[in-house]
Amino acid sequence: MNPLPIVIGDQKQRGPGTGVAVYSAALTAALDDAGRRWMAINADAVQVSRSRRWLRAARPGSRKADWGDNAIEVPDLFREAQVHFDMWRRPLEIALSGPTGIAHWTYPVPIRIAGWRNVYTIHDTIPLDHPSLSPVASRRARRLLETLISSASRIVTVSRASQDDIERLFAPPSGFVVNLGEAVDVSHTPMPLPAGLLPRDYLLCCGTVEPRKNISRLIEAWRSSGADLPLVLAGPAGWRSGPILAAAKGDVIHLDYLARETLLSLVASARALVMPSLTEGFGLPVAEAMMLGTPVVTSAEGALAETAGGAALTVSPQNTTALAAALRRVAKDDLLCKRLAAAGGVRSTAFSIGAFGQRLAAFYDNLTIEG
Repeated sequence: MNPLPIVIGDQKQRGPGTGVAVYSAALTAALDDAGRRWMAINADAVQVSRSRRWLRAARPGSRKADWGDNAIEVPDLFREAQVHFDMWRRPLEIALSGPTGIAHWTYPVPIRIAGWRNVYTIHDTIPLDHPSLSPVASRRARRLLETLISSASRIVTVSRASQDDIERLFAPPSGFVVNLGEAVDVSHTPMPLPAGLLPRDYLLCCGTVEPRKNISRLIEAWRSSGADLPLVLAGPAGWRSGPILAAAKGDVIHLDYLARETLLSLVASARALVMPSLTEGFGLPVAEAMMLGTPVVTSAEGALAETAGGAALTVSPQNTTALAAALRRVAKDDLLCKRLAAAGGVRSTAFSIGAFGQRLAAFYDNLTIEG
């Protein structure tokens, strides 16, 4: 069986620090590890004006793409596709000459390559299940996901929790939604810690500062815990972050955007990573901390509990008293931290690049066989 060509659709403009960007980088690294060739989509070889983008999106037909040396050239694809979807309520179709293959879009985008097996990764259904915790318009998100599910060859997701949510909301055929998990690559050059921080002498919460991260409750729990360790928030200000950052002023250390190597160094040196989010699709910082040998305190519900796999100290994210007790335990109990670090190291093998590559290769092979 000859493997089909694989194209990875990833909007680089989403930024190097986002969860989707990290997922895309791990996916392509896993394909390399599995010995599978792939091509990217160069969507911004030429910038276009907004008016021209609207005019192009208004055309009802497909958009022609060209094979480049190392990528498929489709200028302004992702921006135009969003406008096209709002106008026509269907994906922007790409016409590509030559053999067909598999197009794997790393998040839900209204694009498909005509005649190809189009696969979309849906990371979570938070805008639909928890609209008060997401800046994404719930109605449009539902329409987009319904459209993609109806036209895709398969839907990929990153956790069993997300798979259950997708199947509950959209009732696709059995086996149509495939949980391939994620991979974690924590290779980095160790960087100095920010001034005032010492190794294993701070509690760390990392990620965009927004309501669903449950940071306000974490701050309240930390202040009442008696833990004699500083609390560090590492991540940029996000949607509705004003009240959260106001609550953090005075005694909580907030570090804005950090380069990935600096962030990984911060995780590796923390006494514990604390991630009591109200909802997540996977929980990337939890997997990264485990792979780096850092103990984890996280939510006892949903995808975070699934990612932790019994190798973290878990608490109800709604229970401030229980969260305070967990912080107090990791701050004072060296044996507990040692046990959590060891368990996390074992658990993290499930998130290796090699294991992810094997799952991806088997998934693509099954798509090829099905025709």
